[in-house]
Amino acid sequence: MSDWFFKRGRREGIDWMALDSRLDSSVSEFRSRGKDLWDAGSSFFARFKLTGWRRLLNEGASEALSLATGGLFVLYALALPAFLDFDEGRFLTGKYSVKFLDAAGNEIGQRGILHNDAVPLEEIPDAVIKATLATEDRRFFEHFGIDVLGTARALVENLRANDVVQGGSSLSQQLAKNLFLSSERSLDRKVKEAFLALLLETRFTKKEILKLYLDRAYLGGGAFGVEAASQFYFGKSVREVNLAEAAMMAGLYKAPTKYAPHINLPASRARTNEVLQNLVEAGFYTPAQVHEARLHPAQIVETRATTSPDWFLDWAFEEVQRLAEGKNQYVLTARTTVDLSMQKQADEALITFLKQKGRGLRINSGALVALETDGAVRAMVGGPDYGESQFNRATHARRQPGSSFKIYVYAAALENGYTPNSIVRDSSRSCGRWHPQNYGGSHGSGARMPLWMALAKSLNTVASELSFAVGREKVIEMTQRLGITGIRKSCSMALGDYGITPLEHVGAAATFANGGKSAKPYAILDMVNSKGEMIYSREHDESEPAQLVSLKVAEGMNQMMQKVVTDGTAQRAALDFTNVVGKTGTSSGPKDVWFVGATGKYVAAVWLGNDDNRPMAGGNTGGQLAAPLWHSFMSVAHRDMNIPTLPGLVPHPVQVAEQQRIAELKLTNPAAAAAELGASKPASPIMTEPARDALKRITAALRKAAGVAEPPPGAPQPGAPASPTPIDGRSPPPPAPPPRGNRADLNSRPTLASETSGRDTLAAPVLP
Repeated sequence: MSDWFFKRGRREGIDWMALDSRLDSSVSEFRSRGKDLWDAGSSFFARFKLTGWRRLLNEGASEALSLATGGLFVLYALALPAFLDFDEGRFLTGKYSVKFLDAAGNEIGQRGILHNDAVPLEEIPDAVIKATLATEDRRFFEHFGIDVLGTARALVENLRANDVVQGGSSLSQQLAKNLFLSSERSLDRKVKEAFLALLLETRFTKKEILKLYLDRAYLGGGAFGVEAASQFYFGKSVREVNLAEAAMMAGLYKAPTKYAPHINLPASRARTNEVLQNLVEAGFYTPAQVHEARLHPAQIVETRATTSPDWFLDWAFEEVQRLAEGKNQYVLTARTTVDLSMQKQADEALITFLKQKGRGLRINSGALVALETDGAVRAMVGGPDYGESQFNRATHARRQPGSSFKIYVYAAALENGYTPNSIVRDSSRSCGRWHPQNYGGSHGSGARMPLWMALAKSLNTVASELSFAVGREKVIEMTQRLGITGIRKSCSMALGDYGITPLEHVGAAATFANGGKSAKPYAILDMVNSKGEMIYSREHDESEPAQLVSLKVAEGMNQMMQKVVTDGTAQRAALDFTNVVGKTGTSSGPKDVWFVGATGKYVAAVWLGNDDNRPMAGGNTGGQLAAPLWHSFMSVAHRDMNIPTLPGLVPHPVQVAEQQRIAELKLTNPAAAAAELGASKPASPIMTEPARDALKRITAALRKAAGVAEPPPGAPQPGAPASPTPIDGRSPPPPAPPPRGNRADLNSRPTLASETSGRDTLAAPVLP
């Protein structure tokens, strides 16, 4: 075989010797060339060999480059949250110009800046611009968004004074805060502010940033921007202001509520003098030039009401933009749901609480929202001081609701076979390494009790077990159905571990107060454009509210939440003239305290906490703080005792007496009864004067053409609202009294467990 192979290989096989030789020579040649290249490269790079100080400098530069690369990754990580807060929609303030009216048609404020009516930067007086820069950012045109030298100087001055006497934020940083952030004093906010300022500097020129600041800055009295402020304080355009008036407006940037002349004229004058001194120190004016302004200070003109429902108007402006999207109408008049009397009472209730108790309790912020049971928002307070911060905590702050979230867990339980009298046990299973604890630290006593009692006592163990037994997915679906977003599945979700806004919370709770129908909060009744044409009417453009939960579930929830007020954690919220239902809430720390409650007429949510999420004084709960604040507001918000009965409850004795009084009044004085019940002619939809005049002229022309005489004086005019008249010509019947609810006896024998049996429900055995 081997002979055959070698013989065959010699004649026609591979020449192994030649192949071996060729491989050896190729490897040798490759090594030789590689060595030559290495030597050539070494010789080349040897030219760059550094020694002595040059080498040290090169090593330092290399290390700096490495650190810079790592720093870029760190900066990106820090900047990412700021970029997420960058909302292009905040620049659209100038897209719409909206005049807001109350339900009766009285003007209550304006929002937005119409582009073709805004004062160009070139037409804003030099005094206004220089006063702004001298006071807020003298190096504005020199820095890149962050004034390093100015910040260092402010830090030194603050250390000398041992107090905050100078601000280090550049004008770009202030604009970033006004547009995107709250006023909380925290490192996280300052980092976001710095990155957003840099982002603004890359997106806009210096002049554009200055114009945005002059147009967006809040200057008190509901006025945004120097043009609106000039109209408000002086009754003229900013084009016409003098040095004294410009200095007064520039003094408002720091604290418009504190230095507003219609609120505190002496403080405003003192602040104006500081601005004039700043103009001299900055080299913009000479002492002689500002002397005249000191001798003749600015005189304000009262052109409109000094109070404005600013928190509400900010949210209403967002609603207008949503409703007007795609209609190509930008100059609008909107009639709103706000009740100015209730708004004032809500403001006073929250501010009084924070002033009297905030420091001792270590609480500096809060929010309050009140609406009717159909979702019509009557009052909204988004923080302690609108002048200091326009961040609306009522609509944009997502805070942990704590135990007030349990109402959605219990509602899901009622939908899945439980009743208010179903028997549950004060205990719960573990979820991974987490095990629920009740207030005080216990893991449950194991006691058996009705479901309503577990809610009244706010037992964490029972709420957690309900979420496991019913299914956490069903609880999440319940919150989504009621209008709450962002809730995720977690072990402790039943205890309110994910943030929600007060507006979402109160809108969802209102569903139970109205019998289970959708109560999505709304602010706009109708809108007309600049020609007087109706472009939106809630009455005609919105569908009937959907039934989100059954009437039986709503009644059961009201029965249990009434027990929270009468026998549970919210006894300080009880009113002596009507039934109250609700739920308290306290997050860990405690960092947030809540009370969400309702009467037959209004639903309101109160949140108290700190913007920087610091814990408040220990040992405080929603029942101790939020419930009394809710009580003080609702005590004055109800202006009459004609309050409907909540579904599932019996009428309160005061309401029974009120219905009897009204029934007697109908017999003796029907007109007075109709007026008292609000049966007088309703507020008409908006129609502008030009539209009404045009309609009158058209009607007159048609009458003349048809040979019809003009109506006598006093007759209804075209365009005027007509009183409602039935087609049979008779007087409209008086409104029927609210129906009496069917109340289950919460102290009756517990129901059978058969209706709550199943793999995903708790057993509810009958007690012997």
